[in-house]
Amino acid sequence: MKIYKTGTGIFIESGGNLFASRHPSWDSFLNQDHFHESLEAEVNGGKALGTTDLLEDLIIQAPIQSQEIWAAGVTYIRSRDARMEESKDTGGGSFYDKVYDAVRPELFFKANPHRCAGPGALVRIRKDSTWNVPEPELTLVINNKGKIIGYTAGNDMSSRSIEGENPLYLPQAKTYDGSAAIGPCIYVPAAPIAPETKISMNIKRNGVTLYQDEVAINKMKRGHTELVEFLFRECSFPFGCLLMTGTCLVPANDFTLHSGDEITIRIDGIGTLQNVVQ
Repeated sequence: MKIYKTGTGIFIESGGNLFASRHPSWDSFLNQDHFHESLEAEVNGGKALGTTDLLEDLIIQAPIQSQEIWAAGVTYIRSRDARMEESKDTGGGSFYDKVYDAVRPELFFKANPHRCAGPGALVRIRKDSTWNVPEPELTLVINNKGKIIGYTAGNDMSSRSIEGENPLYLPQAKTYDGSAAIGPCIYVPAAPIAPETKISMNIKRNGVTLYQDEVAINKMKRGHTELVEFLFRECSFPFGCLLMTGTCLVPANDFTLHSGDEITIRIDGIGTLQNVVQ
């Protein structure tokens, strides 16, 4: 099943049909007990509005209300290598090598709702950064009890020139207005997402593809429950949270985003998140 947050309510996609949820609040909706079973009960007890073609007439929003967005770094070896490359001239490269092999993962605050874009909305690059990239990431949707209830696609917009200058600048490289995008929905399978699930990213400029690649999430070193356990050790999330799990798709070092670039991220089972750089 998939769930969508729109300007007119919450909708559930099941079996090619669309159902309206009775819940008026996204926050309470996500934090129901036995979430998957509650969705099944709504579908089985409701009447389909029609097929998923109806989604074309809805304004789909980012699937977030009061949730914080956090992120995990250096969870793929390609991400480790990229971070080491960008920081080697300033002496910070070894930090990323060490955290890749450490017991404790890298976790950082990414965005609150007003800094997050939804499907089709604009993302931003910092004016004081010279090297900017999107990072496509499987994003965990976690309830207030620390349970993974679903998955969405995320774009962790990153200022590599700022982070490369000094690892202590990570918050400025990662957290700013328009620095994140999530959507288009939350995928709620009956079992954990398949390890063979693929993430792909395409970047176009003036209609020309500049970057395209894909990777399976089983290339990730860290486990999903492992990351959530560390995140919830000393943090509470009354409304739940979202956790981006890192990236393995990194454009070449001579690439940087420009205003007008189109970023398309696709994850099997979830769908497509598309945004344009402001």
